[in-house]
Amino acid sequence: MPAQKRVEGLTILGRKKKGFPRSPEKATLETFQNPYPEREYWITFHCPEFTSLCPVTGQPDFGVIKIRYIPNRRCIEAKSLKLYLFSFRNVAIFNEEAANKILDDLVKACRPKKAEIIGEFNPRGGIHITVQATYPHSESTGR
Repeated sequence: MPAQKRVEGLTILGRKKKGFPRSPEKATLETFQNPYPEREYWITFHCPEFTSLCPVTGQPDFGVIKIRYIPNRRCIEAKSLKLYLFSFRNVAIFNEEAANKILDDLVKACRPKKAEIIGEFNPRGGIHITVQATYPHSESTGR
């Protein structure tokens, strides 16, 4: 399939507009056609600068978000994902909720065969939190 056909409908990539959406609800996760829909392969995004706000104290929470998925017919476009993740900077949200929201929004955007979100949040109060959310839901991930 020609590259032009695969990227039809992308509006964020290549745009010079600065800034980022004020919340995940105002962000758009754009997708493009999977060039190898007949093959199962993992796509991994490593996002080491995730920031959100503690819903109780308003203090910033910092972490690393790792997104892994096996695409079905659509793949997530990286710049739109970056802006989507940046949009959490102004959001008061617990770490557990953030990881699960990212998973829900990714699944809604591209309907992957499988997906996994791992949020590793920096210690606050001496506790390091890791949240792992998977799609489709499984009772145990083996980790």
